[in-house]
Amino acid sequence: MEISEKLLEKYNKPVPRYTSYPPANHFNEKIDGRKYIEMVKESNTGKPENIAFYIHIPYCKKICFYCGCNSCKLTSTDEHLKYHEALKKEIAMVSRHISKSRKVTQIHFGGGTPNSVAVELISEIVDIIRNTFLMSPDAEIAIECNPALLDRDYVDKLKNAGFIRFSLGIQDFNEDVLKKVNRDPSKLPLDELMSYIREGNSSIAVNLDFIYGLPGQNPDSFAETIRKAASLKPDRLVTFSYAHVPWMKPNQKKLEKLGLPGPTEKIEMFLAGYNYLKNNGYKPVGFDHYVLPGDELYKSLKSNMLHRNFQGYCTRRTTGQVYAFGVSAISQLDHGYVQNIKSVRDYIIMLENDSLPAEKGILLTDREKAVREFITHLMCNKQISTDMVDDMAGTKIKMSDVMTLNENELGEFEADGLIEIENRQIKVTEKGSMFVRNIAASLDPAYKPAKNKYSKSV
Repeated sequence: MEISEKLLEKYNKPVPRYTSYPPANHFNEKIDGRKYIEMVKESNTGKPENIAFYIHIPYCKKICFYCGCNSCKLTSTDEHLKYHEALKKEIAMVSRHISKSRKVTQIHFGGGTPNSVAVELISEIVDIIRNTFLMSPDAEIAIECNPALLDRDYVDKLKNAGFIRFSLGIQDFNEDVLKKVNRDPSKLPLDELMSYIREGNSSIAVNLDFIYGLPGQNPDSFAETIRKAASLKPDRLVTFSYAHVPWMKPNQKKLEKLGLPGPTEKIEMFLAGYNYLKNNGYKPVGFDHYVLPGDELYKSLKSNMLHRNFQGYCTRRTTGQVYAFGVSAISQLDHGYVQNIKSVRDYIIMLENDSLPAEKGILLTDREKAVREFITHLMCNKQISTDMVDDMAGTKIKMSDVMTLNENELGEFEADGLIEIENRQIKVTEKGSMFVRNIAASLDPAYKPAKNKYSKSV
């Protein structure tokens, strides 16, 4: 695949990432704990019936300059133990309102850096969930890890707690690049660490995550990183585009001084990874994921059933309404979203005073729920039919009745080779997958261009 500079200049515009619909920066309704519990109770009769849990651990031993997550430096053992107690209390307060006849299909720990805290704290949270809810026999229990903080003892305890997916944030193998962005390399040789994680359990999977667009990177160096990554045969490999949003994350301004690659270099980095992985046994999934042919994500994509939530791509098997705990965590329920407060201190105080830390969110109409389903389907499966009908919302709604179908704009996408239109089907081409966010935004009835609100599409 090749992308011309002309095409890049035309479409590399700020648009939503569409990890949710509406995007999180559209959340505007004041939602307190009482309203959140009402939504939780209503979710018991919503779709999907499965339960997914997200646990946010905001702590990091050091803050990477590229980070766009809600994270903070781990400086006080006393504070993070108080945070852990607050997490347990929040889980207990919400869980009593979730039907115990529903099954848990996914538990995901993210951050921050979840493995920056004692592994016993992580295991305790998993045990609480196991002892409270029905677990699906093939539930996916996953954790994001910084390999610089991962040793054999920590791995053993995570495996004993039931973790079967480990996402290792490598970012780059070039240590000069890592130094520039304030990140440390893996404590153990990576091939040794991956082998040890998988040892004794064939169901355990290891993901490797990388970022392109950082200071010190260029297409050749990033290609070398991806070649090395592919040789290690991770189950899934992700190449995230660095999202530069210094108005939200002031730490990122430090990278500007070091010099960020321009959009042309970034697209060359992406293509270097894409073309190599595609030619060496990996299948592209979504915008930035690559999996081995037997992976269930690829099977779901082949049957047009790929899905996603804030934690990433998933199958309909593991998809559940997401109940999220911790600072800034976002619950994704059938009829809306709720986000917790972002301050660790305020989060702890509220729960110590028996108050849930819900702060804001959005309640969806049936039309918005239908648009969510259509945009998610397009973003994941790269095709959509104007005759597609959504009945997830309880009311059958046709795609063409709620989405923007601007013939001139769609015609322009088609002329540029980004989509193919035939028999009322809109199919995103291989080239168009680079700009699927632009295509989704053109169909989104609520999208309005805005400065300092979205990252650029590439």
